[in-house]
Amino acid sequence: MSLTLGTGPFAATTTAQRNFSLDAAPAHQILFQPDPRRFRAIAGDEVVLDTVGGQLLFESNIPPRLYVPLGDLRMDLFTKTATTTHCPFKGDASYWSLTAGGRTVEDALWAYEAPLPETPFLAGFGALYPDRVDAWLVEEDRVLGHFKDPFHRVDAHVSSRPVEVRAQGDVVARSERPVLVFETGLPVRAYVPPADVEPAAIAPGSGKRTICPYKGEATYWTIAGLPDAAWSYDAPLPDALRAQGHIAFDDSVDGIEIRLG
Repeated sequence: MSLTLGTGPFAATTTAQRNFSLDAAPAHQILFQPDPRRFRAIAGDEVVLDTVGGQLLFESNIPPRLYVPLGDLRMDLFTKTATTTHCPFKGDASYWSLTAGGRTVEDALWAYEAPLPETPFLAGFGALYPDRVDAWLVEEDRVLGHFKDPFHRVDAHVSSRPVEVRAQGDVVARSERPVLVFETGLPVRAYVPPADVEPAAIAPGSGKRTICPYKGEATYWTIAGLPDAAWSYDAPLPDALRAQGHIAFDDSVDGIEIRLG
């Protein structure tokens, strides 16, 4: 995420300043970088991919994608389909369906068999849709959500900066002991201790849950009648452990306003 999205150096909205010029570089940039981690993909009871030769493809304004040598895939389980798509930066993609675990998943794999001259490094590599297999392992760890970007990090710091949160104009939280979470390419987030949230303003959300591979699984809350306008991590991953049980508010929800001193 840090290279291609948000404020990353290769994102369209970057705020990075440089002592060199990218004037001669294409507006849409692609980087293909080796990833030494061992990746495995499992469908049913079959390991359909096992590689230490993966490459992360970073592309302007698109999350990084894992490309793997076609020789590291169980190509006997894949059947080429008639599907094709065109990318003006990479070329024409071919697709393969995956049959494993008693079912067939259409167009689970794509590859650029004859990539454009600007991206010759794509030849011999393919990419699996992450959600079209049953599980992914990085080394021996099961992947939560999407793959971690090696250039993405999360830092959680205890702070004394005052935070005030309003919902529909009313103060619903006020704290001088938030945990501030700084995450690559994203705005700083203030996580407020539950004791600093007005009890009458918070109620369980809709049951929505999301998974962040950097912070963990989030539980959502209704704030002043606004469903899923806040979230918390009950059992966060190590990088966000200081924010455990604290409440973060979503100021993209109409009616939520956050003031951080």
